[in-house]
Amino acid sequence: MKSNKLISAILTASLMSVLLIGCSNNVNNIKNPDVPVETPDEQNEKEVPQEPEYGVTINENSVIFTDSRDVAVTITKNPKRVIVLQNSLLEIWDQAGGTVVGRVEESEDKKVENASSAEVVGSLGSPSLEKILSLQPDLVIALSNYSGHRDIIPALEQSNIEVAAFDNDLLEDYYRTVRIFTAITGRDDLYESHIENVKKSVDAIIGKAPKDKNYKVVILFATAKGITVRDSNTMVGEMLKDLNTVNISDNSGTADTKTFSMEKIIQEDPDFIFVQTMGTDLGKIEERLKNDAVSNPAWASLTAVKEDRYIVLPKDLYIFKPNQRYAEAYEGLAKVLYPEVFK
Repeated sequence: MKSNKLISAILTASLMSVLLIGCSNNVNNIKNPDVPVETPDEQNEKEVPQEPEYGVTINENSVIFTDSRDVAVTITKNPKRVIVLQNSLLEIWDQAGGTVVGRVEESEDKKVENASSAEVVGSLGSPSLEKILSLQPDLVIALSNYSGHRDIIPALEQSNIEVAAFDNDLLEDYYRTVRIFTAITGRDDLYESHIENVKKSVDAIIGKAPKDKNYKVVILFATAKGITVRDSNTMVGEMLKDLNTVNISDNSGTADTKTFSMEKIIQEDPDFIFVQTMGTDLGKIEERLKNDAVSNPAWASLTAVKEDRYIVLPKDLYIFKPNQRYAEAYEGLAKVLYPEVFK
């Protein structure tokens, strides 16, 4: 009898223990109604790091990015002795609050007044390594698509000089370059105001451009030596594409979209002909245009010619990079294409 009571007591104690543990777990699982509950999606979102703008990582003392050589570079902030080997990049560097001790020869159409007293280290195509080294720069800013720049980069890096190479060809390249330069100079205030003003104005012009005209265009790139054409993967080509035109060079049917073909132009009969001129001898350039295009018997029959839509573009906006004047460049083309909208 006593044995049965003992067994009963043990079972009762075990049952009470299980019940107490269960109650404890339930209490621990009760959510505080005053504390917000995160969903699994919200928890995952918090764990994802924010992507750096334009792929540019900005640290306290350095800026890290991949330059146009596809090389990861680390540039020390606020360099004191900088050389810029291209005038359009020099203009952006100046607008980012940077100063220079060296530059290449400037053009009358692309002067940077704040850099006028800097040492000249050669021409755009042939900068002097010896002259650059003599200035003991902390940073050299170059173009990756110029062999004269690429050839001297290894020697600069071997001399422990920081180097970054750029391709400042299209609008997005410009925005990214401004982001990098202002990060290096520590002038985020200039980045915010500069990009906001340019981007807002450009986007407004693009948004206003009619989408139903589908004008056909051709871009002639004329020098004293010859004529080529430009497709939409170029500065002016991109602007015209953004303004809803059709570039006949985009569908040339060949791998080389730069080849000038009078037959192709006659066949496509563009609504507008835009001309970019490169070189100082305008007389020879005009002679080349006359010999290769204008003197063709079919030239006068083209719609663009008959409608007086043959436009020679000014160099300051359409040969040299417009940079902070991008909105002005877009608007200039928009007024030619859609005068009824852009008055």
